[in-house]
Amino acid sequence: MMSPAASVIARDAADQAPAVEVAPGVHWIGALDPGLRTFDIILRTANGTTYNSYLVRGDDGVAVIDTVKAEFADDFFARLESVARYDEIRVIVLNHLEPDHTGALPELMRRAPQAQLYISKRATAMLKALLKPSDDRPLVYKTVATGDEVSLGGRTLRFLHTPFLHWPDTQCTWLVEEGVLFSGDVFGCHHCDARLFNDLCGDFRFAFDYYYAHIMRPFKSYVVDALKLIEPLPIKLIAPTHGPVLRDRPRRYVTRYRELSTPSLAERIDQGERSLIIFYMSAYGSTARMAEAIRAGAEEAGGIRVSLYDLEGGEIQPFVDLIESADALVLGSPTINGDAAKPIWDLLSSLAVIDLKGKLGAAFGSYGWTGEAVKMIEDRLRGLKLRVPVAGLRIKLIPTDEELEECRDFGRALAGALVRGEQGRVIDFADLG
Repeated sequence: MMSPAASVIARDAADQAPAVEVAPGVHWIGALDPGLRTFDIILRTANGTTYNSYLVRGDDGVAVIDTVKAEFADDFFARLESVARYDEIRVIVLNHLEPDHTGALPELMRRAPQAQLYISKRATAMLKALLKPSDDRPLVYKTVATGDEVSLGGRTLRFLHTPFLHWPDTQCTWLVEEGVLFSGDVFGCHHCDARLFNDLCGDFRFAFDYYYAHIMRPFKSYVVDALKLIEPLPIKLIAPTHGPVLRDRPRRYVTRYRELSTPSLAERIDQGERSLIIFYMSAYGSTARMAEAIRAGAEEAGGIRVSLYDLEGGEIQPFVDLIESADALVLGSPTINGDAAKPIWDLLSSLAVIDLKGKLGAAFGSYGWTGEAVKMIEDRLRGLKLRVPVAGLRIKLIPTDEELEECRDFGRALAGALVRGEQGRVIDFADLG
């Protein structure tokens, strides 16, 4: 989203920025978008963004690595034409097919019809959806995997399969002779500065970490897998698709990804100990008493660190960090006007930025009339891909001693599922077709 004034700033900035050589024979031919203030609906962009595209020249031809958002195609082609002819382009590589990197692709393929297109194997379906091939206009492309190479004559492009960073199709491309990693969205950020290089752009650490938190964080396990391929490389420069080109101490950014992808709470918990967190809201104290009884039951199991939090007294973000490092999430809410309490939904709606795969979930709560909240929370937990091994527990109004014992049994059952890996009968929405 861009204001009219910001749009003018963006066009002026773009007009003033030429193609830039970032390494010998490697040019940045992307676009600047300094007026952008919201990206993909969920990300704020105080300094706009860039759509980075690169051109690599070899003895036998030219490669174009990624393109730009469609609205910025004129800037992209102007810069490309300043350093190469279309008939020199032998190779087009797409490291990521999201529209902000493929908007100029159809026109580039029209202007350079001889160029061979290279994508990851997982990008095939997306490419077809993007270009809409037909019988009289078939798609011609090659898929590549880790270790595959393309020679440009004295320049070698080697591919790294790095899926889910942050789409299934993503890959990186390594320019062997120059030590340049074309990393796609990995190591990128939304920070626009026409000076382009990280040692000239001021302090953009906030933008780098913010981008990771919203784009890469849900895929931490895939980040770790990708780092196993990237860390051994003798990197001289990282060329991401957004933000500054990282030429000054690029390995710092690789190290930062390793730090951000390593669970911190897990390091503090004894090896083998599991973590179960209970959050609750309570109007008259009944759901709170249930929560305390569930905690007592779960703690009997041993080997589990059980934590209890009243959502009314905390901020959401620190709780999200706790949940990311926990093994089980238990939510308690009374039913208010046929719904769960709003802080419960606020917490649940904040979990899309973390990886919930493999975690257990459960719900409980007191109610006065119909008690829909527990079922609604369970459905949402399943929708977030948590496993719900124990049926939700509802108690009408004030819990009796017998009902509090049911709560302790509920906690014991959850602890048992967590310690022994029991998952019970789990119905996942994804399995319903």
